[in-house]
Formats: sequence, C-alpha cells, structure tokens
Amino acid sequence: MKPQALKNVRVLDLTRYISGPYCTKLLGDFGADIIKIENPSVGDPCRKMPPFDEATQDTNNSLLFQYLNTNKKSVELNLKSDFGHLAVEKLVRNSDILVENFRPGTLESYGFTESKLRTLNPNLVVVSISNFGQTGPYKDFEATDLIFYALGGLMFIFGSTNKSPLKHAFHQAQFKAGTNAASAALMAYYEMINSGNGQKVDISIQESMAASVRDTTTSYAASGIVRTRQTLMNGELPRAPIQVKDGYIVPITFGPTEWSKTANLLEDDSLSDAKFQTPEGRRQHAEEFENLVRAAFIRRGRHELFYGAHSHRELVYGLVQDAADLIKNPQYEHDQYFQAIGNSGSNKPKFPGSPFKLSKTPWNVQKPAPTLGQHTEEILIERLKLPVDKFQDVRRPNER
Repeated sequence: MKPQALKNVRVLDLTRYISGPYCTKLLGDFGADIIKIENPSVGDPCRKMPPFDEATQDTNNSLLFQYLNTNKKSVELNLKSDFGHLAVEKLVRNSDILVENFRPGTLESYGFTESKLRTLNPNLVVVSISNFGQTGPYKDFEATDLIFYALGGLMFIFGSTNKSPLKHAFHQAQFKAGTNAASAALMAYYEMINSGNGQKVDISIQESMAASVRDTTTSYAASGIVRTRQTLMNGELPRAPIQVKDGYIVPITFGPTEWSKTANLLEDDSLSDAKFQTPEGRRQHAEEFENLVRAAFIRRGRHELFYGAHSHRELVYGLVQDAADLIKNPQYEHDQYFQAIGNSGSNKPKFPGSPFKLSKTPWNVQKPAPTLGQHTEEILIERLKLPVDKFQDVRRPNER
C-alpha cells in the first residue's frame, strides 16, 4: 500500500453533524490519525440523521454518518467531568490539529480557552467552524442550509424571475465550509512546521457560501448592477434544464456560437428560419422562439443530444442524472469514483470516493465509520495511560 500524505498528522476531532466531520474526514481519508470525541450514550447527532439503509431502516446507523466518519476512532467522553477534562488535556498535548464546530464560546465553557490550549500545546492548530464566525453581530444566531443560501446571496440568482428563488438540495453550505476548514487547517499546519507556532482558524459557514457569488457582488461593487434570475422568453436558450423525451438536459453554448449549430443539432427546420438567425431576431420573436425550442428538445433523447452536442466544440450539454445514472455513469465507472464502504459482513453501500487524486500519496478508506465509543479503551487506557479506576466517568453524558 502506498503511503498517505497526512500519515503523521494527529487530529483531535470535537465535531458533530456535517461541516466539522467533513473537514476531518478529508484529513483522515488522506492518512491523518483522527480521534473523534462523542457525547456518551448519545454520540454525534448525525448518527440519527437520514438517509438510512432502506433494507434495515436502522435509525441509529445513518448513511450520512457512515460517509462523514470514515478512518476515525470514536471515544465516548464527558467533556465536563474531571476525567474528561484530563483526557482532552492529554489529547491536546499529543495533537497537531484540533477541529471543533460548537456554538461560539462552548469550547471555552468546557475550560479550553485559547490561552489554555496554547499552554498545553503552543504548536496546536485550532480550527473553529460556526454559522457566522466567532465574532460579529450574528455570531450567536442559529441557521440552516436554507438560511445560508438566503443570506449568502445564492438563492437570489437561482431560478426564474417569475418564480420564487431556489436552493440546491441537501447540505451544500456545510460541505463547502468543511472543505474550506480542511484547506485552512493544512495551511496553518504548514505554517506551524515553518514557524513552530500554532494558530487559530475561524471558519464561517455563511462566508463560505458568500464566496460563491463573487461574480454578482463584484459586478455590483463595480457598476451598481444587481444580477437577477433569468428572465423567461428572452430569445436565448434557457440556462435551466430543458425537458427532453426521456428526462432533462442542460444546454450551454460558449462564445459567439452560430445559431445554426444548435438548429442543426435539433434537426428542426423551423429553427432555421431567417428571423431566428441573429440575437436581435430571436429576442424580437422570443416567445415563438422558446416554444419552438422546447418542442424540438422534447422530441429528442437526452443521450442523443448529449453526445451530439459534444461533437461540436461550442455546444456543451449536460445530462440531468439521478442517483442510478450517477452510479452507472461511464466516467465515474472509469475513475472508480463510487466506493463500497461498510463494516465486514454488512451490506456495503457505495459512497463518493476520492475528492481529488494524488499520484504518490493517494486517498484511501482503511476503516469504515466507527460504532459509538468503539475505541474508547484503546485511546484512553492504552494510548493515554489514564487511570482505569476513573474509567466509569467516561460514559456519563455531557450536561447540555
């Protein structure tokens, strides 16, 4: 087996739900030693978040949790107990990176202030992920992905002007923040190697999303123009998915593409009418043009259009794929992107694989997500050499 890029990096994982666990998953899947601290008897709340295996409907075994927590060791620990405090102190001394995504001030309430952490380990990189960052007027506000899309400006530009704004599905803001956190953690770790001093990393989920609308904010700052959602019947190909005979496809053209190429691809003589050959003509007859375009698309199959478009340099079409399409997609199959991961003897679902490829130090899932407290004795007794007689304090739930 090839060595992994982060094989000597030790990470103390105080995260839960999605953003923090995704950060530490990225580090762990490239070789970092991840010790995940979980609330006794309850564990990471993500363990009970859907989706679940349809075959078992085990609501204690979330597929999302299984994906987010590969290559980690789980330790049950009451952070407010004397024993828990002692254990975390020892773990901090032996860690390179600490990642937490509590509400701002929570880590300090457990007794682990910035000065305390620096005293224990001056080299420690401390990564804090929160809804709006550690400071500012919103720092204590609650939020969800829907809120992040709304406040971050993305929702305003998705969809059509005659309909309500839209949001991507699932937890995109959380994953984006987790990606930023992993990148920032490694930047700070690299700087620590050079300087010998750790630092604090502040990740705002909200700002992670706002970075995605840099084109709209930059345009407004430069010209005062607010970009809106696409207007229907504007004489252009819709930027939204178009229905075809067997699903949906997204048609994109690059540059000053001749309209004749699209008309030829759709094989519809009515679209070759002289009045549609210029942008001005298509705008002048926008309603008729769009009705004809949609009628032409609905007569064709999506794969026929997809491969036909890619034979033209300026036409780049995308298939709208469901989960079954993704698993069977020839590009993903070629890259072996979806990987079967699970405990031995169980049904192993397929999860997204490596987010990027390193030729010498590759991604590798060596261990599936741990059961709650699976490595408690291994870490606390065998590694940290903590007193066995205090071990009963470990599984007393944290007071919240």
